[in-house]
Amino acid sequence: MVDSRPTDDRLSIRRRRECPFCGFRFTTFERYEETPLLVVKKNGSRESFDRQKLLNGLVRSVEKRPVGMQELTEIVTRVESKVRRLGETEVTTQAIGEFVMDELKQVDKIAYIRFASVYREFADVEAFQKAIDSMEKK
Repeated sequence: MVDSRPTDDRLSIRRRRECPFCGFRFTTFERYEETPLLVVKKNGSRESFDRQKLLNGLVRSVEKRPVGMQELTEIVTRVESKVRRLGETEVTTQAIGEFVMDELKQVDKIAYIRFASVYREFADVEAFQKAIDSMEKK
């Protein structure tokens, strides 16, 4: 190992390593092992919290928007931190969705509306307009 330090978010350790045989250098990230977290879906089923699934949803919401992958990864980290700070072993998709929307509202309003339209399952144009109006008031 060449170097070891915490990442900026202090949630993992960044280690710079070097192969003793060929000299190739690479970086690994070690995350602290935490209590498993279950997500309770709308239909009552449960599944493990999946950072990648959350990131994929964010990527879809920011498609063709000026939001970089680094920022999306940071959003996922912040949302996961908020969820874990609740101190529960189970969290609803509604709670996760609200945390994500709070983050997106600060980053990109179009991405926020896109995410909200899927998350809140807008049934008509009026519901869509209501979400836009409430965002503009804040």
